[in-house]
Amino acid sequence: MNKVQGELSEREQQMLRIRRDSVTKAFQLSKMEKMLAETRGKLDKKTEPGTESKGRDNRDDMVQDLEDKVRFTRRDRRNSLHRTQLLESQMKTVKGELVDTLDHLQELRDRLRRSQANAEQRKVDMEKLQAGMR
Repeated sequence: MNKVQGELSEREQQMLRIRRDSVTKAFQLSKMEKMLAETRGKLDKKTEPGTESKGRDNRDDMVQDLEDKVRFTRRDRRNSLHRTQLLESQMKTVKGELVDTLDHLQELRDRLRRSQANAEQRKVDMEKLQAGMR
């Protein structure tokens, strides 16, 4: 029982970490999207006919890098959300199993108490019979 509760607690902590990571990644994603928009705006202002193609290539590379980062962050966020959902599903399953196990243990405890009470009653009855035979 303690083992199951320990696993449940561990999974809950893991789920909380994933949720925190997901929130952090979402914040980073929005920050990167803002940076990308600002960079694009600056590039649009600076881009004029006759600028060096090398400078434009560097800016294009920078924009491409930012777009890649945004894409990777989105993918990471989706993966984190999927993992969170998976852990939540597993946690629900474990909670259900824990409830079933607890019910079974309570039933066994009740049976044991009844058996002990019956054994005590039989012992008392046997002692009475022995005392009556003397």
